[in-house]
Amino acid sequence: MAGGQSVQGTPGTPRVLRVMNDRAALDLLVSQGPLTRTQIGELTGLSKPTASQLLARLEAAGLVRTTGNVTGRPGPSAQLYEINPTAAHIAALAVDQLGITAAVADITGQVLGEERVDTGAVAEDAPHRTAQLVARAVDGALAKAGLGRAELHGAVIGTPGALDPQTGRLRYAPHLPGWHSRALKEELAEVLGTPITIENDVNLAAVAEQYDGAAQDFDDFVLVWADEGVGAAIVLGGQLLRGATGGAGEIGYMPLPGAPLARGGDRSAAQADAGGGFQRLVGSPSVIELAREYGVTGVRTVAGAMAHDEVRAEVARRLATGIAAVVAVVDPRLVVLSGEVAQAGGETLRALVEEEFTGLALPRPTLRLSDIDGPAILIGALRTALADAREAVFHTG
Repeated sequence: MAGGQSVQGTPGTPRVLRVMNDRAALDLLVSQGPLTRTQIGELTGLSKPTASQLLARLEAAGLVRTTGNVTGRPGPSAQLYEINPTAAHIAALAVDQLGITAAVADITGQVLGEERVDTGAVAEDAPHRTAQLVARAVDGALAKAGLGRAELHGAVIGTPGALDPQTGRLRYAPHLPGWHSRALKEELAEVLGTPITIENDVNLAAVAEQYDGAAQDFDDFVLVWADEGVGAAIVLGGQLLRGATGGAGEIGYMPLPGAPLARGGDRSAAQADAGGGFQRLVGSPSVIELAREYGVTGVRTVAGAMAHDEVRAEVARRLATGIAAVVAVVDPRLVVLSGEVAQAGGETLRALVEEEFTGLALPRPTLRLSDIDGPAILIGALRTALADAREAVFHTG
């Protein structure tokens, strides 16, 4: 979802056409793996001499490399070309209340190292504590990858809340102490020595769904995240909707019948835990509390709570109420259910939510469960960082 860079020059000139052909070939090698010169020529429509010149140019720039030959067919063996994985490296991070997970990958998307750092790893009163935690996570992942900070080309960090584009401060995440500095982005970029993007975690989960999951081939969809926190990512025309302060999709605060109102923009961590709005209906702590209200004893996990029919049916009703409010405004083609609550409820929960929409005077979007294999937020951060790095590194003009 990164924006494109303009190519300097007049459209149609040889230089501009070379840049376009280079990028087309690089994108093919990313998406389809090793290819021969003939295959690249056929897929791009380039002549053999032009394809040969292109590959020589990209190889000299360190963007592609040879990787053996095609065997088992008549005639001379053809050389295979692939993206040079060392052309760039990126870091992806996912932040939660308990710590930070970092992954380092090469330009092909191959994860080379991963590290988890708990918030207790740095004393609460330590200066620049947040930057220290981020640095420890990234350095740990880099060490496992056999790399240093100087080899990073960029990093994307997924956090609850959203960075206000007007103030530079993280909003809607009072439960993350130390993450609300106006200069947070600059501080993290300085400590890592690489450009930093701070992105809402649910938005990144939506990126993961669009690339690898349930939202592939959908340009208009909403991802509803029900976990410790509750939020949504809204994608319209293939683009994330962010809002004036970065808060589009903060449906955890949405007022709904049966839930206390969430009041106050700068709430304390204690108030944030108590919360209000939609989060008090379908967040993980509320689901466990609901099970106890239904007389289920000894339940300590969302999975344990959602194993009971009455709890699952009530959560479905609550989810449907909130989703209906979003659908009435956005009218998406698809709604993806994600997060711990959706995973615990599974297909039975999805079917119950869908049933709740029967008879409502609203559009009926397709309703799917997330099918991301792995941590969606970290995968989305990885995808976003790769897109940014490729946009910069693959620009040969």
